[in-house]
Amino acid sequence: MRSWCCLCFTSDDEEEQDSLPPLIKADHFIEDNNYKHSVMADDGNFAIDDGAFAIAFENSNPYDEANRPPSLDSAMHGIVLPEDHGGSWRAQGESSSGSVVTPMAVDEECDRDLHNKRAKVYSNSNSRHYTTTASQHVGKSSSSVDEDIALCQASNVLPGNDFFYSNFKWNNSNGSPFDSSGGRNDEDESDTSKSEDVEVRMDLTDDLLHMVFSFLDHINLCRAAMVCRQWQAASAHEEFWKCLNFENRNISLEQFEDMCQRYPNAIEVNIFGAPANHLLVMKAVSSLRNLEVLTLGKGQLGDLFFHALAECSMLKTLNVNDAALGNNIQEIHINHDRLRHLQLTKCRVARITVRCPQLETLSLKRSNMALAALICPLLYLLDIGSCHKLPDAAIRSAATSCPQLESLDMSNCSCVSDETLREIAATCPNLRILNASYCPNISLESVRLTMLTILKLHSCEGITSASMAAIAYSSMLEVLELDNCNLLTSVSLDLPRLQHIRLVHCRKFADLNLRTIMLSSIMVSNCPALHRINITSNSLQKLALQKQENLTTLMLQCQCLQEVDLTDCESLTNSICEVFSAGGGCPMLKSLVLDNCESLTAVEFCSSTLISLSLVGCRAVTSLKLTCPCLEEVCLDGCDHLKTASFCPVALRSLNLGICPKLDKLKLEAPCMVSLELKGCGVLSEASIDCPLLTSLDASFCSELKDDCLSATTASCPLIGSLILMSCRSVGSNGLYSLGGLKKLTVLDLSYTFLVSLQPVFESCLHLKVLKLQACKDLTDTSLEPLYKQGALSVLQELDLSYGTFCQSAIEKLLAFCTHLTHLSLNGCVNMHDLNWGTTAGQLSESIGVYDSSLFSRDDASGPGEQPNRLLQNLNCVGCPNIRKVFIPPIARCVHLSSLNLSLSANLKEVDITCFRLCVLNLSHCTALENLKLNCPRLSSLFLQSCNIDEEAVASAILQCSTLETLDVRFCPKVCSISMVRLRTACPSLKRVFSSLSA
Repeated sequence: MRSWCCLCFTSDDEEEQDSLPPLIKADHFIEDNNYKHSVMADDGNFAIDDGAFAIAFENSNPYDEANRPPSLDSAMHGIVLPEDHGGSWRAQGESSSGSVVTPMAVDEECDRDLHNKRAKVYSNSNSRHYTTTASQHVGKSSSSVDEDIALCQASNVLPGNDFFYSNFKWNNSNGSPFDSSGGRNDEDESDTSKSEDVEVRMDLTDDLLHMVFSFLDHINLCRAAMVCRQWQAASAHEEFWKCLNFENRNISLEQFEDMCQRYPNAIEVNIFGAPANHLLVMKAVSSLRNLEVLTLGKGQLGDLFFHALAECSMLKTLNVNDAALGNNIQEIHINHDRLRHLQLTKCRVARITVRCPQLETLSLKRSNMALAALICPLLYLLDIGSCHKLPDAAIRSAATSCPQLESLDMSNCSCVSDETLREIAATCPNLRILNASYCPNISLESVRLTMLTILKLHSCEGITSASMAAIAYSSMLEVLELDNCNLLTSVSLDLPRLQHIRLVHCRKFADLNLRTIMLSSIMVSNCPALHRINITSNSLQKLALQKQENLTTLMLQCQCLQEVDLTDCESLTNSICEVFSAGGGCPMLKSLVLDNCESLTAVEFCSSTLISLSLVGCRAVTSLKLTCPCLEEVCLDGCDHLKTASFCPVALRSLNLGICPKLDKLKLEAPCMVSLELKGCGVLSEASIDCPLLTSLDASFCSELKDDCLSATTASCPLIGSLILMSCRSVGSNGLYSLGGLKKLTVLDLSYTFLVSLQPVFESCLHLKVLKLQACKDLTDTSLEPLYKQGALSVLQELDLSYGTFCQSAIEKLLAFCTHLTHLSLNGCVNMHDLNWGTTAGQLSESIGVYDSSLFSRDDASGPGEQPNRLLQNLNCVGCPNIRKVFIPPIARCVHLSSLNLSLSANLKEVDITCFRLCVLNLSHCTALENLKLNCPRLSSLFLQSCNIDEEAVASAILQCSTLETLDVRFCPKVCSISMVRLRTACPSLKRVFSSLSA
């Protein structure tokens, strides 16, 4: 069996060749990275699927039509198929009775069917042919082609993939033995056979393709070349192959030589990590005369390479990384007249001499040479970082030999001394960038670097406060980094151009004094001894000084400062408030974070620009006074000792003071506030609230809030629509009468209060829609009479009487005549015995002669003298221990009831409900339930958890529930898992049945 892929083939078993049938119908898949190549043969049509190719032509200029060979007979390497579909498949060179038929010359009509990418094989009377490759050059012998095929088989340009290099060869090809439609372009074919291929042109000019392909890398250019001849020619354009990148590729010398011949004008070559590095680079230097950038490494470079560099006259950049230089010789010489950038990083050599008159940048980082002699008069950048073997004298000699030096990196050169720096400062007057990090012998004593703009001194143990005198002479300094300078105790600098400074992990650093108008960034962190900071700047906008536990004094004169973060600065005192208030030196401050500043006790800010303030975790704060008219956000989480708070004025839209349980006095002036939460301020006794736009006020559990405070609040906040006074036990009738000024009040919660009369509510809150009276045990049975006798609160929709002491009669009257209620909660009402709406309506209509007849004239009334349809939608009677029977017949007219909750009613025995809109019925934990009758065609969920009802009663009850989907019978002892079949039979619409019992 043979597998065909790209330009190469393999023979697994030659004995199988004779056993192939005349018509081959097989797919040979070769997994290659993300590509799957498929070879198919059927009825004389041999096709290659997307991602596979088998042809390659070569021409130095693929756009030159004149260079195409008149005949490709001598350039083809074919695979011969036996005559008449018989015999075996053979490659050229094998003994066979079949003859090799070469393709015809390329026809002028070469652009047919550009969309078709499938190659075909046509047969004649003698044999069938499939062409696999073409010669690299016109007229190239078949033996040379065989070598090319072997080369492709051995190549591994992409790991595990011949695709990359094979397409290199194809991209430079001239044409194809096939036309653009994938078929043979035989002149002997009839006009009829030619007309079978419909002409389809893609209107893409060469210029347009060139523009599009300029955005592709080499891999994608190779993929594009597989589309059609036009794309193949366009992708092989020399402009796209100026850079030959073989980094970490397994390319052989022959392959590399071939690429150099194909693209002699390449200007950049990268062979870093390629095998036989020294051979490849010698070939590149000798073959590519226009080479400008050369990158190599991971190997050994002999002395011959550095001598050959002179032949590469156009070379401008040389990058050598992780290589051994020389052949056991002591010194390497690099001489080049045009070289501008040289990088020898992590290289191993004893001594090196660089004589490059045009060299501008040189990097010797992490190389282990002991001497570096530089004759580079134009060098302006020198990097000798981590050259541990370079002695101080060698560093001094190298740097001082470059008078034009502007940037010097000598980090991790432990031998560098102040004397070397002084000589460098004297001989290199243009030095602007100096990195002397990890140089322990540097103290900058008597060093004057006047033109310096960037100075990095990380982990320099010799840097002390005395070094600041030398740094002060660098009047042009813009960046200063002093991280891990453990002997540094104070920094005092007056540098007009300083923009960035870093002080991180300086253990003894205690005092910072900066006077620099250009300072825009400061990083001070993990300096445990720091206690004083004084900064003057006109450019600083953000200041972060987190976790400075000993910082006690902060003085700022920063006209543009907008954000300050002082999180975990535990030693800051109340004097910090003066710094950020008006006249304190930060007139543009917008955001201030003082989280966990536990030494603050009295916080007072007066600022016209402050927008955000965070005091999270400031547990010692007892007094807060904010006069910040632009303040929109304040966080007080954890301020649990706050007693007095004043917000006058602020721009807050919402405020939550419920997290301050000790708050006693509150003054609030917020013209934009719409929501205020005082829930939990149990000792709040004085509150002045002036919020004209306030719509929601939650004063739950404010047990000390009195009537005068409530009256003043309602007078200054006329737009309140929701008022929660739950457990406000000091509120009485006078306070409730003041609610008459709230024309938009629709929600009122008076739960857990000591009210004895609801008359103030009925008279003052005429627009109430929601009234909650949970556990108001002082209300009598007559307290609700205005609701069902006088028609009070006519727009009331939701009423909560849970855990009250109202009698059965009052509840029945309420249910009978307050037909406008949509939500009613009677949870835990111990005096409620039955919910029987079968006869109550008729009896009550006769017994109550004073009932307002207007209630019966509603639009939803069925007729004269009849009760109107109830608007009730949700009825909750959870945990009513004395309720025994629930009877809701059609006469009750509960046409809108959709949810009924009777759970935890332990004595409930009988339920009979006829309700055509009921959707949810909850009877869970009604342990005494025996009889259940339901006529609820829209019921979708029925909950019967822990009920003693048997399966027959359940099945009978759900017969009339044609849309029931969810049934919960968990922990029902009389309903076993076998009963599920019966229940599903009784109600076919069931989708979910919850049962906890096993069979």
